[in-house]
Amino acid sequence: MEAYIYDAVRTVRGKGNKKGALMSVTPTELSTQVLKALKDRNDLDTDLVEDVILGCVSQVKDQGVNIAKSAAQQSGYGDHLCGVTLNRFCGSGLEAINQAAAYVRAGFTDLLVAGGVESMSRVPMGSDGGGFLLDPEQAIPGKMVPQGISADLIASKFGYSRADVDKFAYESQMRASKAESESRFKSRIAVQDVNGLAVLNTDENIRPSTTLEGLGNLQPSFAMMGQMGGYDAVAIDKYPEIEEINHVHHAGNSSAIVDGASVALIGNKAVGEKMGLKPRFKIRAAAVVGTDPTIMLIGPAPASKKALKQAGMQVSDIDLFEVNEAFAAVPMYFMEEMGVDHSVVNVNGGAIALGHPLGSTGCMLTGTLMDELERRDLSTGLVTLCIGGGMGIATIIERI
Repeated sequence: MEAYIYDAVRTVRGKGNKKGALMSVTPTELSTQVLKALKDRNDLDTDLVEDVILGCVSQVKDQGVNIAKSAAQQSGYGDHLCGVTLNRFCGSGLEAINQAAAYVRAGFTDLLVAGGVESMSRVPMGSDGGGFLLDPEQAIPGKMVPQGISADLIASKFGYSRADVDKFAYESQMRASKAESESRFKSRIAVQDVNGLAVLNTDENIRPSTTLEGLGNLQPSFAMMGQMGGYDAVAIDKYPEIEEINHVHHAGNSSAIVDGASVALIGNKAVGEKMGLKPRFKIRAAAVVGTDPTIMLIGPAPASKKALKQAGMQVSDIDLFEVNEAFAAVPMYFMEEMGVDHSVVNVNGGAIALGHPLGSTGCMLTGTLMDELERRDLSTGLVTLCIGGGMGIATIIERI
């Protein structure tokens, strides 16, 4: 049995700090607004939706106590609607889609909503603590380092200079600015207040005024952490061929911290016919892999290779790629390892410009990819993200 994506919706992304436009909006409300938009866009018979699967990384405070069920209850879909919240770190939003597809393909469920949410202004990253971040007994044996150190390790190992990563970041901003000016983000909705007035109607982090000179003036974000905290020594001990960690990443060439929510409607063929809806895409394959936890952010390439093998496809069969821009070095390494040109990767910019609302990003990237494949009249796309702790996730979708 096949699993189809009938539609995908995301909120605009607001800056994830106390001055961000979405600071006043709870993550439950963000999730509820995309659920309602999904219903309205498709004249959806909500009695047919059986479950909501939401990715969310920091499941405490406003995001605690199973936020998926909270959103399901508040959505107006009905008391029958279940909800489950999952955490595969940055891959959570895509993991939610993949789990929904697995339920459908197994014949256990006919129709689900899957996506993610993260309010990084209200629940800052790291609020939930965690063993391998705080417990030396877990961190030391695995030679765990912070993600920024891992990103700089990738740049050092594979020869990406400060100029290289800044150039990539500049291109991300320019592509996002162009996409915004041409209204390419069809799956995006404004976030509204209780009176139905727009709180935010565009992605708040896009900076069309970005220049290479401005990026070049920013100070590295992880140099002191690496040198004074001893993490550089840990990385070099694991990779002794590197004499020194070249700290090239900073706020301008790393993913922006933002708020946002997203959902996709996933079901089988029969339920679509019952609803009178035509599916937009089929989920061809999905894969996860584990990687070395020191250079933890190289997972997109092996995950993508695994998904391609599962689908019986080659890299050349993929028309467009969405690779999460956690740090500039991540998609740069992916393109080099996979032999993929930048002209087909993140064509509307990525998380450097648009932001990375942790638990939601994977679903957001899927909707962006769907919109762009349709806009260009292309067929097949691949979404992939690196994941903290040393993992990668990838999903292949094919247009109907």
